[in-house]
Amino acid sequence: MRLAGPMQSWGIQSRFSIRDTALEPSRSGVIGLLCCALGRPRTASLDDFQPDKLTMGVRVDHEGRMARDWHTALDVAKAGGGPTKDCEPSQRYYLADADFLVAINGDATFLSELQAALISPVWPLFLGRKSFVPSQPVWLRDGLIADDDIEAVLRRHPWHRSANTLHDAVPSRLRLALEIATSGSTPCQDVIEPRHDVPLSFADRRFTVRHVRTAWIDNPHTSLPCPSESNHVFDQVDPEPSITTGPA
Repeated sequence: MRLAGPMQSWGIQSRFSIRDTALEPSRSGVIGLLCCALGRPRTASLDDFQPDKLTMGVRVDHEGRMARDWHTALDVAKAGGGPTKDCEPSQRYYLADADFLVAINGDATFLSELQAALISPVWPLFLGRKSFVPSQPVWLRDGLIADDDIEAVLRRHPWHRSANTLHDAVPSRLRLALEIATSGSTPCQDVIEPRHDVPLSFADRRFTVRHVRTAWIDNPHTSLPCPSESNHVFDQVDPEPSITTGPA
């Protein structure tokens, strides 16, 4: 999947008046996007999205810029009940002009179902917040790949030049955020961190922890045409996506 847009936000520890964003898409945000495509309500089971069924990796094609908005909301309900607050200020962080390549690996039939849903989503898709819409189709024509090595797929997939970054220098290296098991060896130069963004239930807002390895790779330098020059538009769809196995 390609997640690109003027603004996107992937909060993983937002509480009350401070709404953060991670530097790349969170697992909960990506699963929420896929649930929108499928038309799954918040109360639906997420068993088929758990880490033992689906693994995820992200390649940062454009880091974007961290920005912050100051918001006010009127007549806000209090957590403990009683009269509403007249005004509740909040600070909301987001990424401007970021562009990500996201790969997930799992059952081939389920991945084909997800690809079809992304092409023709039941509900509108958004990048972390409902007002943050994609500037490019989320699905890719070559998004179904017969390969179960997420890192290898992310390393070789063509790099996309965003229309918002036409005048920026081509980065020589790209950052990867890859899920790993809690045991086993990893390259000593890579950074491992826990992230509390694996959704168990959206209805109850219950999450658990995964471990993410951050690594750097050389840019494939196989740039695709920028969006203004491409024929890849929203209404051009492949009605029958198919795959044998591998990431989407």
